[in-house]
Amino acid sequence: MPADPIAFGLPHRAPFLFVDRVTAHVPGVEASGEKTFAPDEPMFAGHFPGCPIVPGVILAEALAQVAGIAGASDRGFLLSAIRSMKFPSPARPGERILLRANKTGALGGLFQFAVSADVGGRVVAEGDVVLNEIAPTPCSQEPPERPGPP
Repeated sequence: MPADPIAFGLPHRAPFLFVDRVTAHVPGVEASGEKTFAPDEPMFAGHFPGCPIVPGVILAEALAQVAGIAGASDRGFLLSAIRSMKFPSPARPGERILLRANKTGALGGLFQFAVSADVGGRVVAEGDVVLNEIAPTPCSQEPPERPGPP
């Protein structure tokens, strides 16, 4: 199994790639990965200077990226919703964060994943994300319309 998240179709690139390595993958079902944020990353200069922590929104994005890998689609995904995300403990620069996503449901082109992140067994984020499966579009075009309420 390749460890490179890009080999699994993740479209993100630095500086917005928040999965260093894929550690497990069951296509369409679940995935796990790892991320270690370097202490010299620019975000830490202003996020609790002197005692930096990884921003929750960045952890949520890392979890959405692992969910996209778990989804294993040749079409691609957009993050559509973050549900009940909690951050019970901080993650700090230099810590290895284990990221997990398990598909819990699907309806049409929407896929829900239970996600969690931990550092040494200590939970630093957990919740659910919903991804919207989309057909690839050239960047010169408008993104496809998201399904709305009837």
